[in-house]
Amino acid sequence: MITPNCDVKAKFMRGFSEKTRLQILDAIRHEEKTVSQIVDELKGNQSNISQHLACLKGCGIIVSRQEGKFIYYSLRNHHIIELLNVLDVVFNEVEREVAACEKNDELDGCTRK
Repeated sequence: MITPNCDVKAKFMRGFSEKTRLQILDAIRHEEKTVSQIVDELKGNQSNISQHLACLKGCGIIVSRQEGKFIYYSLRNHHIIELLNVLDVVFNEVEREVAACEKNDELDGCTRK
């Protein structure tokens, strides 16, 4: 199996590197939802949520489908669900270290150039 280019892999991982995007992923982890449903659940604004959805879609993490006037968002496949589950397990093991790490506070998510 060929290992993906590290730059592309890092770009993919940026989809998971921002609080609102993680909240969106949790919101659609078990069922697809419309933008309005996600906005209501996160108590965010539609423009901001839409930008994050575009980032997640661009990173290949989520997919969308249109039904009438509504667009439904869901995780790409069961592998993404498994990845989120593994991230939760690993995070529970390292939460203290992450909270104490000041180096990561400088990083920015989904930076576009």
